[in-house]
Amino acid sequence: MRYGYVRAAAATPELRVADCAFNGRVIIDMMKEAAWAGAEILAFPELCITGYTCGDLFFQESLLAEAKKALDRIAEASVGLNLLVVAGLPYSYKGKLFNAAAVVYNGDILGIIPKTYLAGSGESDETRYFSPGGCLCPDMPLSARLLFQFSDMPEMVLGVEIGGDLWAVIPPSSYHAMAGASIIANLSVSGEIAGKDGSRRSLVAGQSAKCACGYIYACAGEDESTTDWVFGAHNIIAENGRILAESPRFKNGITYADIDTDLLAAERRKKNDFHINAPGYEIMTVNRAVGDCVIEDLKRFVDPSPFVPADPAALGKRCEDVLTLQALGLKKRLKHIKAENVVLGISGGLDSTLALLVCLRAFSMLNLPNSGIHCVTMPCFGTSGQTYENAVKLINLTGCPFREINIKAAVTGHFADIGHDPGVRDVTFENAQARERTQVLMDIASQVGGLVVGTGDLSELALGFATYNGDHMSMYGVNASVPKSLIRRLIAYEADTRGDGGLKDVLYAIINTPVSPELLPPEDGDISQKTETILGPYEVHDFFLYNMVRFGFPPEKILFLAKTAFIGKYACEELKNWLMIFYKRFFANQFKRSCMPDGPKVGAVDLSPRGGWRMPSDAAADLWLNELNNC
Repeated sequence: MRYGYVRAAAATPELRVADCAFNGRVIIDMMKEAAWAGAEILAFPELCITGYTCGDLFFQESLLAEAKKALDRIAEASVGLNLLVVAGLPYSYKGKLFNAAAVVYNGDILGIIPKTYLAGSGESDETRYFSPGGCLCPDMPLSARLLFQFSDMPEMVLGVEIGGDLWAVIPPSSYHAMAGASIIANLSVSGEIAGKDGSRRSLVAGQSAKCACGYIYACAGEDESTTDWVFGAHNIIAENGRILAESPRFKNGITYADIDTDLLAAERRKKNDFHINAPGYEIMTVNRAVGDCVIEDLKRFVDPSPFVPADPAALGKRCEDVLTLQALGLKKRLKHIKAENVVLGISGGLDSTLALLVCLRAFSMLNLPNSGIHCVTMPCFGTSGQTYENAVKLINLTGCPFREINIKAAVTGHFADIGHDPGVRDVTFENAQARERTQVLMDIASQVGGLVVGTGDLSELALGFATYNGDHMSMYGVNASVPKSLIRRLIAYEADTRGDGGLKDVLYAIINTPVSPELLPPEDGDISQKTETILGPYEVHDFFLYNMVRFGFPPEKILFLAKTAFIGKYACEELKNWLMIFYKRFFANQFKRSCMPDGPKVGAVDLSPRGGWRMPSDAAADLWLNELNNC
């Protein structure tokens, strides 16, 4: 299967100004190179067949005729390459001259797209030579409103704009996208000045985000540099706001990236401004006889931790933003109900630690003393010495009121009430402890006139790894949209930026403790119940969750992406088994999410039934499981 990927390429060829024969040969050589590399769309720079800096030579009939001959040779050379080529040339039509892009496939010139917005100063006064394409009504074979669709990939629709079109208030690519274009090719010549690469990069990424499209930006290089201008060969391929690949500046060559049309289609399904207000467009079908192909050498980075930025500066900003959003959500709830007290259970684990750090921030915002943060430890059968000590140290270092309530007797009495043998370590044995803890917290909240702050996180909600009406329930869940893979980073951020020696040490001790509900007795003093041994690594489940909910990808594609992201770390069969676990638990536990407490939305993936994720509690998982079984 193709998994929706289209291999895009942006090329800067060696060039001789006004030497169309030479330029055509170089373009053909690069076409063959790109086809060998598996490219399916290849964009060249603006006016690359003649050179952009021809000046008044554009008025010479000889140059225009030779450019047309070179284009014909390029079309002939495209036979059998399975490559959609977009190249720039001056094109004379009905007494006017246009700065145009020719779209070529398998020997045919499919269409000519004129530039809409001409430069009146800067690198060149284009209005001296060319007519604006926007003055035309759609007129085959010349039209600014031509789109090109792969016959075997209906989600792949290519639109073309040229150079400064992108800098317009409303670029043609915006209209192309509304008419259905999922990928835009921009044939450009952009003069280099200090710092312009940053603005160019931002503009390309921003337009790809605004249009929910792939964007191929092909820029002229040093061979166009003449008189007062230097050109930098800065090629960029972007997708939905993200730069997939870019070339080093001042170096000719080809830049490749795989654009995910499935991802773009998923983004557009969430919007309502595509395929509207775009009259006059014609979609040309590019008939390809390629069938299914296997994507093996994916030319894009698949992030194994989509919730956690890899760049340290971006990670620091993400942590500060998430912690602030969590604290502001809790602050508003406390102000609204006029409460100055909160109650939370502290286990010495990751989730309750993060919840406490959020409470400290919220109380600081409200100018309330930490004495209103009531921390409760409730040791029982599964509590280990390690987590207990971490919990006690953490509470004491924050200066919050500390209560220890051993619930063994209460749970044992409950077992007697319901006739359960405490020697049977089943789900009843585990859930009774979780529900007793929640009852204790709720009743203490009544005593102090406050609310119970929930500690459960997004990953646990996705997998249903919470006891219904136990740790599943609270009066406000500050971690509800924070995945487990991010929680360690948030705590580490607080430790590094706000913790003194003692607090920092205990926070890192908590970070390095295995994740566990601690509902089964320890073995030789150590934690016996390790969540990731039972379910699989949380980093993998968070990867599954992100790609399923954020983009709606099917199981086969998610498994393919997981194999790519975690290559060398986890075996394929392990990933498939964990994905099976994920789907079974995700579908089986929607009833817990359907009545989850309020909690602040902090990221793009959110399972709140009030807007983040709406799903019937009794939906069948068979479709997804059967597809995965057949992988």
